[in-house]
Amino acid sequence: MFGGRSFMVNEKMIVSALKDGGLLVRVDADRHEELLSRPGAMQAEMGPGRDMGPGWIEVEADALRDDEGLSSWVEIAMEYNRAVTGDQP
Repeated sequence: MFGGRSFMVNEKMIVSALKDGGLLVRVDADRHEELLSRPGAMQAEMGPGRDMGPGWIEVEADALRDDEGLSSWVEIAMEYNRAVTGDQP
């Protein structure tokens, strides 16, 4: 569906690894604009000119090259997942 391997927690997608090495990340829509200011982050699109809307961010592969970059985005996705599923760490 998203052109890569998706990872789900509590029956909800948290991230999808994209073919180009980037990452599609499910985030809290209330933090969307804040998170877009991070290096490599951009509005996710379903296709050219078709935004996926708040809560969906694509992160460029270069921003994920080290463990810190990748783990920070996965943790942001997990925070949102916990909030919407009521799961506590």
